[in-house]
Amino acid sequence: MRTWIKICGTTNLADALAAVDAGADALGFLFADSRRRVEPETVKAIVTELPASTEKIGVFVNEPAEFVMKVARETGLTGVQLHGDESPQYVTQLRQISGANRIKIMKSISAEAGQSQGLGFFTGREECVDVLMVDSGSVIMRGGTGQVFDWLRSSDFVMSLQQRSPVVIAGGLDPQNVVAAICLFRPWGVDVVTGVEKEFGKKDHAKIRSFIAAVRAADQLPVEDKHL
Repeated sequence: MRTWIKICGTTNLADALAAVDAGADALGFLFADSRRRVEPETVKAIVTELPASTEKIGVFVNEPAEFVMKVARETGLTGVQLHGDESPQYVTQLRQISGANRIKIMKSISAEAGQSQGLGFFTGREECVDVLMVDSGSVIMRGGTGQVFDWLRSSDFVMSLQQRSPVVIAGGLDPQNVVAAICLFRPWGVDVVTGVEKEFGKKDHAKIRSFIAAVRAADQLPVEDKHL
């Protein structure tokens, strides 16, 4: 299986093009409160320079559905990542607003909260989103922590999610540990921010290449080797 790769926290065209050239499947743009936050005008200018085949994902936290879809249309996003407390009803509203222009909807879940509380109000409604992301974030810091969650403790939870939805692993991934994450979880996708940066909001292009090369190397491992 070919693992989907998203390089998130993109803030400028040079970093976006470096990620695309290295083989990223998707780029993420943060519209939430963050030092990596970008304005819609900036994202629109970047998106116009990217190949149509590259997915452009906007990250939002507890924003009104109308605002999310307005930004998506104006900037040319192909998907949105909901990183707050958005409910299945909220997702339904997004679908209604988007109409025939269907976009990918990803929902982020804290690994810690998932372990203790499960999916909460998403239990049994996983099909309303296209992808579930398991991250190390918290209510205080939703994402971009640069810290991994407890993989072994969360493995059963993640595996159960994968029976119901494509799952993306995020939180503290980097070129050195991403192979281990893929071997343990065999996720549909992986997401990285801090692990390929040289400073907040600025990517290290060599790290991007190393990260993507590591993922592709893991993809080539026999299934029986993808276990701890």
